[in-house]
Amino acid sequence: MQTQQAPEKISVVPLSPASAPSLERALDHLARIQWERGCWAGEVVWCTMLLSQYILVSHLTGQPIDPLKREKYLKYFRAWQTEDGGFGMHRESPAYVFMTTLGYVALRILGLSPEDEMVRRAGEWLRAHGGVKHIPSWGKFWLAMLNLYGWEGVNPIQPELWLLPDWSPVHPRRMYNHTRLIYLGIGYLYGRRFTAPVSPLIRDLRRELYPEPYESIDFAAYRHVLAPTDVYVPPSPILRKGYDALYAYEKHHSQWLRHKAIDRCFERILFELRSTRYACVSPVNGLLNILAVWDRDPHHPDFLPAYRGVDYWIWEDDEEGIRYNGAHSHTWDTAFTVQAILDGPDATIERMAEPLQRAYAFLRDTQMKEEIPDRARWYRDRRLGGWCFSDQHHQWPVSDCTAESLSSVIRLEERIPIAERISDAWLGEAASFILSRQNDDGGWGSYERNRGTLALEKINPSEMFGNCMVELSYVECTASCIGALARFRTRFPSVHRKEVDRAIARGIAFIRRAQLADGSWEGFWGVNFTYAIMYCVEGLLAAGVDRHDPAILRACQWLLAKQKADGGWGEHYTSCEKRHYVEHPESQVIMTAWAVMALTAADYPAKEAIDRGVALLKSRQLSDGDFPKEGVGGVFFNTAMHHYCLYKNHFTVWALSRYERSKRARAS
Repeated sequence: MQTQQAPEKISVVPLSPASAPSLERALDHLARIQWERGCWAGEVVWCTMLLSQYILVSHLTGQPIDPLKREKYLKYFRAWQTEDGGFGMHRESPAYVFMTTLGYVALRILGLSPEDEMVRRAGEWLRAHGGVKHIPSWGKFWLAMLNLYGWEGVNPIQPELWLLPDWSPVHPRRMYNHTRLIYLGIGYLYGRRFTAPVSPLIRDLRRELYPEPYESIDFAAYRHVLAPTDVYVPPSPILRKGYDALYAYEKHHSQWLRHKAIDRCFERILFELRSTRYACVSPVNGLLNILAVWDRDPHHPDFLPAYRGVDYWIWEDDEEGIRYNGAHSHTWDTAFTVQAILDGPDATIERMAEPLQRAYAFLRDTQMKEEIPDRARWYRDRRLGGWCFSDQHHQWPVSDCTAESLSSVIRLEERIPIAERISDAWLGEAASFILSRQNDDGGWGSYERNRGTLALEKINPSEMFGNCMVELSYVECTASCIGALARFRTRFPSVHRKEVDRAIARGIAFIRRAQLADGSWEGFWGVNFTYAIMYCVEGLLAAGVDRHDPAILRACQWLLAKQKADGGWGEHYTSCEKRHYVEHPESQVIMTAWAVMALTAADYPAKEAIDRGVALLKSRQLSDGDFPKEGVGGVFFNTAMHHYCLYKNHFTVWALSRYERSKRARAS
């Protein structure tokens, strides 16, 4: 269960008999896991980095860890340690020096000895892979704050960047929001050289992490040395030269300018904390912000709210204990579940009327109803009318979350009775929000409009992640947005008509340009080509493109060519890393559902292939109506794979619903 807002069930839905149809059993399962406040929310699984950093922050700020929570943290680490002793970027990845080092230190802070099996194995893995001196830059930074790495070995991320004029092509405001807010905290802490005092534990860790005496290490010699296990985007020559120039500046920097920059960063850190109810856009920047407030004043009135606010991202269950998610998917999963049910036969919609009404109420109550005051000052785009990926708590609405939510509520109002509807004016605000987020190339990004050029990727300092410097246009977000605007246009044909028509046409043109020669599209937020095809086919059809259009036919032909011998589809997560299709050794439920959804929506004349895909889905269904947890399906920045735990449920229901409706239509 999710700790902060416990997913209390609405009612006890009995298990359907094994003889009941697959769709009926899958719907019963969805009814059982709906939360009390009407949403569906599954864990968005990432990696141990976040819990490790939370433990490090607790140590650095002197916050005690509850003994009961400590045991649950250890349970999580045990569940995630790889067979060879390390910790990886995600559940299926090999171990990384970065995650393993942070995990090792966190386990020692939790009180485990170097001889403890989990700690010992992590230490052995680190020694077998060259130790920690060549940890990536984020790791160098965290170790330096712990007094376990010399600051002279950390490439500069200076707070003075925030003093650049807004027109500067490298001003942080031009970066993707997660990136700029992470480096906002890093810049403040680097500028302050925030460092823990040397303690007996720190002395012990120095001896455990390094084979030579700590005082003898020339950390500056390792500024550009990186562990090959961790590098996805090696620092470019221009970035290395920039680092060297900033490193030279650091020796003679202006103290007056440094203080001014630190104050500017702190002002923005406080805004991010207060404007998100102390959750921040994610725990990654939230944890850095906690340290910044503590550094400014351990008794600062915002410190305890910030420290407690990051607990918004906690997830807990009996299997793996307590951990921190990189995101929550309340709105996202709810919008998909609603549409999955609505694509089914009339009888199933009637059967799920009450859960759908509760879902509508959740969406109604979580729309953004207030604008950010003076938002241009804080480099924020419009908030009014949008929906967040999670819920209204952290106040960062997203384009495709808004689009899928708008599609859901419009479709719900057409199919079931709703007691308290969202006003037409607020539906109009949602459409205005989507219109405001379209980029100049006709596509849509996620949190914001595009603000910078791809040239910024040449100075990507993260090393472990790709395509993380600027907000791009993505085919998935674009498809969601044109589909929602098309539904809005049908519902309100005279509202923003010229703007809506133009936006849809430009979005369709963007998707057409992005289609690859083989008929596929490359995704950004899912694995990968299968995911993108499902979105693009859905979006084009919703926007009025004919199902016989060459773009749709070529996409369907691509899907048929990738169907596996058992009738299913399966794409491996390394498709995202390598950026070309990599087949999974086994068919996957979610990829099979995506393929069936696209082929059925297009009414593609390959009934036998669709039948075989549906048969594969039904064969994987569990006795309680659930589906098995298989490979990862989501991704962030090419390498950060996420497992969206409810994708196996609502996308499978969506495929089965659409298939049943199509089959009944053919029969009649």
